[in-house]
Amino acid sequence: MERKYNKQQKLHIRKGDKVLVIAGEDKGKDGTVLEIFPDKNRAVVEGRNMVTKHQKPSAGKPEGGIKKVEGTIHISNLKLIDPASGKPTRTGRKLNAKGKLQRFAKKTGEFIK
Repeated sequence: MERKYNKQQKLHIRKGDKVLVIAGEDKGKDGTVLEIFPDKNRAVVEGRNMVTKHQKPSAGKPEGGIKKVEGTIHISNLKLIDPASGKPTRTGRKLNAKGKLQRFAKKTGEFIK
């Protein structure tokens, strides 16, 4: 059944999470999530998937030049690192003591902030 109102799906990672890259050029490296694009299912991870960007000279930046910036990585290629154990884990959602849905680490069973 299709969702009526909130059509955007919930993602297993959020901004500020420490994640492990499990596929691609940076496989096996970790970093912090800087930005999430839920509509595209992509995220920007600090220091990972560096791409070159050609900057045209402008009034604010007259030198212009070539910069290295972080590119986006598909969410399916990222795995959350459990803050409690420091190991990569899958996530789920269950009710906490206050009756609110919260993410939890499937490996340890502990809630994630």
